[in-house]
Amino acid sequence: MKLVLNQHQIEQKIMRLAHEILENTYGIPELFIGGITGNGETFAQQICEIIQKNSSQKVNYFKIELDKDHPLDQEISCSIDPDLFSGNTIILVDDVINSGTTMQYGVLKILEKPVKSVKTVALVDRMHRRYPIKCDFVGMTLTTTLGERVEVVPSNGALEAFLV
Repeated sequence: MKLVLNQHQIEQKIMRLAHEILENTYGIPELFIGGITGNGETFAQQICEIIQKNSSQKVNYFKIELDKDHPLDQEISCSIDPDLFSGNTIILVDDVINSGTTMQYGVLKILEKPVKSVKTVALVDRMHRRYPIKCDFVGMTLTTTLGERVEVVPSNGALEAFLV
């Protein structure tokens, strides 16, 4: 395992991502920021907190629950009523985007309603797409082989990203 991002670097990336989102959503009074099951939830919550501290925008946090390995085996659910998405800007957050499968199914759940726009965020982008998903906001782009993977895991009481 090779350390890719330590806790301090992850915090810096999240701060930058939150400020990029602020800049790109200037003038939008209300945002819906959702995290995908797992670390996406943690990062989305942190982004929400930063935006709330630095803006008057109303921020609504939600999570998208799905089976990352087999997304069609169980219903994809949302922690808030998806009807609230109608006509609003939605930002979907995950820790690592690789093939785009998880993000694709998360976006499909959001698009069940007539939203104004959907933006995607990933801490690490591996660039091995099978689906036409592009992240709008990326903490770090990492070139890897198909056999490698990036894992964001607790280590010594903090989150760190490793190339495995």
